[in-house]
Order: sequence, then structure tokens, then C-alpha cells
Amino acid sequence: MIVEGANRLLIRDGPNRHYADATVSISATINGKPIELPRAMSVAEFLTERGLLGRRLAVAHNGRVVQSEHYGTTRIRDGDTLEVVRPVGGG
Repeated sequence: MIVEGANRLLIRDGPNRHYADATVSISATINGKPIELPRAMSVAEFLTERGLLGRRLAVAHNGRVVQSEHYGTTRIRDGDTLEVVRPVGGG
């Protein structure tokens, strides 16, 4: 069994376990475009890396709207889809 965390993997083989350094890239679809991310990450991490955290945004993860208070606990994993849009004012 492999448990992901930060940039290390905890590998459990029965009673034995050890850690291995790893960069586990994932494929995700962001705003309709397939991209590679360096690892599974939270929506908050994704937005922070792109300078978007704290801005007024609407985010949907796998088709479900994510409230901003859940950005830190909603994980983007391999095969997931994420839509990030900024509201546009006007009339």
C-alpha cells in the first residue's frame, strides 16, 4: 500500500514500511485543458501557485462547486477536472 504525502511516499508492505522520495505527477483537466501537475494538491495550493488565492473566484471540482472555505481540504488528484472562473461585471 502506498500513501502519498508532501513529496514523500510511505510504502507499507505488511508490517514493514519505509519512506521514499518521490515526485508523483498527475494529469488533470483545468478549464477544459489537460495539464500535468507535479503532484496531487489541494485547490488552495493550486490557486496559490498561480497567484489566484484570495481573489474572487468560482471553482468547480469534478462538476461540484467548491466553497472557498473548503479549498484547503479539496484535493486535486489524477484524472480530476477543475474549472476556475472569475466573475465579470457589466450590463
